[in-house]
This record gives sequence, C-alpha cells and structure tokens, in this order.
Amino acid sequence: MKQDERQGLLLALAGFAVLTCGDAIIKTLAGEWSPIAVAALRFVIGAVGLAALLGLKEGPSAFRPRRPWIQVARGASLAGSTMFFFAALFAMPLAEATALVFLAPIFTALLSGPLLGEKVRPLTWIASVIAFGGVLLILRPNVAELGWVAFLPLGAALLFSLMVIANRASAGQGSALSMQVYMAGIAAPLLVAAALAGHLSGSTALAVDWPDWTIVARCAAVAVTASIAHWLIFLGTSKAGAALVSPMSYVQLLVAIILGWLLFSDIPDVTTLLGATIIIGAGLALWWQGRPASAPNRH
Repeated sequence: MKQDERQGLLLALAGFAVLTCGDAIIKTLAGEWSPIAVAALRFVIGAVGLAALLGLKEGPSAFRPRRPWIQVARGASLAGSTMFFFAALFAMPLAEATALVFLAPIFTALLSGPLLGEKVRPLTWIASVIAFGGVLLILRPNVAELGWVAFLPLGAALLFSLMVIANRASAGQGSALSMQVYMAGIAAPLLVAAALAGHLSGSTALAVDWPDWTIVARCAAVAVTASIAHWLIFLGTSKAGAALVSPMSYVQLLVAIILGWLLFSDIPDVTTLLGATIIIGAGLALWWQGRPASAPNRH
C-alpha cells in the first residue's frame, strides 16, 4: 500500500471516529431539550458557518445550484435522518443506535435499482436478508423495552440511504463545500419547522424552552466536529479512494461501544454484538461486490 493511501485511511478513520464523538455529545443532551430542537440548532449553526466560508472562498455565484430540487431532496433526507437518529440517541444505547444505522448501505443498494436504474445483483438481495437477520437480533430486546422508538434508527438509515442516492444524482454539480452548504441550508429550516411543530404538539419530550449556554455550546461543538469529520473523510477519500475508505466507516461502532461504556455505562450484550457483526458483514459483502477491480490487494 502506498504512503498516500495509508495517510488517506488514517484521515478517514479519524473523521469517522470524530463523527461518533459528536453523537456521544448529542446523547448527553437527552432529557435536557427536544431532540428535534437539538438537530435544528446544530444545523442552523453549521449552515451559517459553512455558508460564510463558501461566500469567502467561492463568492455569491456558488450559492446557485444547477438542479435545485435535487438539493431539496438531499437536504430533506438529511433533516429526517438526523431527526430520527438524534431521537434514537436520546432513547437507546449509543452502540445499538449506531449499529442499526449501518443498515443504510443495504437500503442504498436495494433502492438504487428503482430510483437510479442500477442493476440490483443477487448478492444484494442475499446480503439484505442476512442484514435484516442482524437487525432482528438487535431489535428484539429493544422493542420489548422501548416499543416503536426502537425503530427510529431504521428510519434514520432509510432516509440516509435516500440522501446517498440523491448525492449520486447530484454528482459534479458543485464543489464539496457548496454541496455541504446546499444540504445544510435546506435541512436547517426544515428542522426548525419540525421543532416548532413538536413544541406546538403539546408533547413534553418535544417542548422547546430557551436553552442554557451549555446546550448551545454542545450543539455548536457537534456542528464544528461534524464539519471537521467530513473534511477529514473528504481528504482521506481524495488520497486513498472511495473503495478503500468506505469500510473505515465501521470504526464508528467500535468508538460507539467505547464511548457508550465510558460515558453512559452502556455495555452491549452478546446478542447485540452478534447482530452488529452480521449487519457489518453484509455491508462489507456489498462493498466487496461493488469495489473497482483495480482497488484491492495493493501492498
């Protein structure tokens, strides 16, 4: 493996690990504020910061997307995925929620056929059935304890896969920074509207009071760490290529287990670990099937 590729893998590993650190910060807010409001504030801060950076680097013309409706689809999918995932983090152990979201590559592979016209190969169906077996192992105790809330990570995974598909459809329509701004700029107002609707619903869990400075600081920290993480992953992908970097995302589960244990005293049981292993194995099988022929076995 070349030195650039090693550096790329390390950068990507760091980026994915930082993303999970942000998830742990979100979990510390459980019970202090509405999860939808947390998502809204995180994206408002992120959108403002990224937009300011884009304006400085690329000027006003960078804010005009070529296909606006694709950007709306990207932002709406991200908003829904974030809302579901943050709500799941408030209710579930970090490792379980993270493991279930790894179903996203399976959803992406299945939906790429009807939505993008790509061929869905037999291995995709086999991997999907196997992955759902892993999902059932993780869900079984959580459904008994939490009810329908245990399905929130699956909703997050489905919407995240739709965002990935929309990303494919919008490839080449702007710089990496502008694509982040388009997505955050759509997600932020949608989440603000969802937070307001949650507040007006009368649900105590979704009530939005004026936050104290610690809540704002933690949301800002998540916005900053997420931007840094995506930048590290982008650099890693540039150096090593998407085919090599993709499996590095599974370090998130390891980091989630460690942080869940250290910060929240959550230790996943054997059944959860087995289910997570099955889901990750199915995802790796899809990655192996879809990798470029020249990508592997470089020493």
